[in-house]
Amino acid sequence: MHLLSINWNPSEGIDLGFFMLRFYSLMFVVAFVLGWFLMKKIYLREGLTVKELDSLFIYTVLATLIGARLGHFLFYEPEMFIKDPLHIFLPVEFSPKFRIVGFRGLASHGAAIGIIIAMYYYSKKVIHKPVLWILDRVVIPVACGGVFVRLGNFMNSEIIGKPTNSDYGVVFQKLGETFPRHPSQLYEAAGYIIVFLVLWYTYWKTDKRKHLGYIFGLFLVLLWTVRFIVEFFKENQVAFEDQLSLNMGQWLSIPFILIGFYLIYRSRNSEKTANP
Repeated sequence: MHLLSINWNPSEGIDLGFFMLRFYSLMFVVAFVLGWFLMKKIYLREGLTVKELDSLFIYTVLATLIGARLGHFLFYEPEMFIKDPLHIFLPVEFSPKFRIVGFRGLASHGAAIGIIIAMYYYSKKVIHKPVLWILDRVVIPVACGGVFVRLGNFMNSEIIGKPTNSDYGVVFQKLGETFPRHPSQLYEAAGYIIVFLVLWYTYWKTDKRKHLGYIFGLFLVLLWTVRFIVEFFKENQVAFEDQLSLNMGQWLSIPFILIGFYLIYRSRNSEKTANP
């Protein structure tokens, strides 16, 4: 008996009869909708229109889902590009029978790359501002959205933490376990809340938004540092990670952190501002 543990065995979602509305999918919807309202507040301050915001919403949703999906298979299961490419792009299974399974397997590193690429095109085609200008702003709702994504992982009992070897922790009964693990999803969500609050304060209460790349660089350093630290409490996602000194999530986080420091340094030593 684990006196300090929590037995966790929630339902997968809301059964509508013809369709299961999964909590994980619902958390994505919440993340995107809340992100739209946060960016609307920012856009109104910057004198941009809702039409331009709607375009940003479409770019961000597509970039997040496509980038996260491709990133998972590129970094963790590259053999699937040859073995079963339809599984990568379609949210359904045809065998043994047709059913909607959603997109299981999303990598945040892939989502980050996808968003950066999408923001480049958005900045050139829609708002005609430097790409760092939009990145400095869009990362604020992105950090907030990360909180809900990890809550969705917790609801799904996935991306689980390592055993605590103590009474403390969460027993993921859905996995058929009887011992507590670190709730690494909640650790990460809590870290992202802090990242969001720091970025929000920096944008609204300081003049750093005037320096191209500063807030984006700060985001890269803070968010991927949180990810790097939390990975110590997570189980590896694929077997080959057991042979690495650091797991894949940590190795992929290091370049983002270094780029973040560079952008912060560059913004502080540059006379260019966010409104050239």
